[in-house]
Amino acid sequence: MTDADLAAHLAETAGRLLLEVRASGLFSAKALGKAGDQTANQFLVHALREQRPDDGLLSEEMACDGARLTHSRVWIVDPVDGTREYGEERADWAVHVGLAIDGVPTIGAVALPGHEDGIVLRTDQHREIPPAPDKLRMVVSRTRPAPQAVAVAEALGAELVPMGSAGAKAMAVILGQADIYLHAGGQYEWDSCAPAAVALAHGLHASRIDGAPLTYNQQDTYMPDLLICRHEHADSVLGALAEIAAQAA
Repeated sequence: MTDADLAAHLAETAGRLLLEVRASGLFSAKALGKAGDQTANQFLVHALREQRPDDGLLSEEMACDGARLTHSRVWIVDPVDGTREYGEERADWAVHVGLAIDGVPTIGAVALPGHEDGIVLRTDQHREIPPAPDKLRMVVSRTRPAPQAVAVAEALGAELVPMGSAGAKAMAVILGQADIYLHAGGQYEWDSCAPAAVALAHGLHASRIDGAPLTYNQQDTYMPDLLICRHEHADSVLGALAEIAAQAA
């Protein structure tokens, strides 16, 4: 399989496993999240080590020994992005399988198993992104929307759309459910590598909220902020962010 085929196959299969674990009816919501994370992680880690033994690997659910830092190609996975939503049997959770090459999010797949169609969005199969409405829509955390995102939405006259996982939010822009995804509340590399790769492959803007490029396979995996949107909205969003930062200073 190509890297893109492998990423999509792994994300889709992990998603099916997670649905089976959830459908078993054996776990409470909290225990379900832990069982799902561990089940999907074991599958993804073992499959990647079998299929791409010479590549590096970083997973949210696996202790990192630093070996990945010596690799040019590093798979970055999140077995369940949106564990809370998965445990609550909501639809807005995802499986991320991304490949960073020399730090650049290059190949990826984001599975949305809870979606009615079981969608897998991938870097090598492009969907046509629906046109933006007159009133823009910004996806934000359904439990703790970042103050910067709320302020930018007010500046742009955008509607806030609460949603669960980072992957679900990023893919909402591609699916035409939203136009801007702005996050400033703290994330890690596995939260955004695959979504950023898919977004970039679809011609979207993806960067840090200061406009800096997204760089992966860093020693410190903390990546606190992210902006994914249409290119025609990027300057407006970044400008509003800069103005808000200047006012705060």
